[in-house]
Amino acid sequence: MSSIYRNEDIAKCILRITVGLLILFHGVAKLGNLQTLDFIKNQLEGAGMHPIFAYGVYVGEIVAPLLIILGIYSRFGGFLIFVNMLFAIILVHTNDLLSLTEHGGWRLELQTLFLVGGLVIMLIGSGRYAIKPD
Repeated sequence: MSSIYRNEDIAKCILRITVGLLILFHGVAKLGNLQTLDFIKNQLEGAGMHPIFAYGVYVGEIVAPLLIILGIYSRFGGFLIFVNMLFAIILVHTNDLLSLTEHGGWRLELQTLFLVGGLVIMLIGSGRYAIKPD
């Protein structure tokens, strides 16, 4: 196959930057709205977990995306996003698993894209265009 069609490293970079930026917006919004942290603490307490774990949302939505965007420990960053989204789906979105939006789309499309995006980055790594390629 022609080398023009072999751009795995560029594709990995595009995936990393896109997933990282999009989830980073959610983390920055949570920094600007501290009531969100109280909501997460209540969800955790309702599930029998300690509310201190609510601060993990900052790890999953700020630290992990920065690792991925920069290409530093991208696989670990992908894992953190994957775990973050598992918690979000289980704690907040369980009732939406079989729900559709008013436009006919699945209510968990965004959460699933972040979940799978984190998983894929964890599995394929950063590629060549990273500060610390893996």
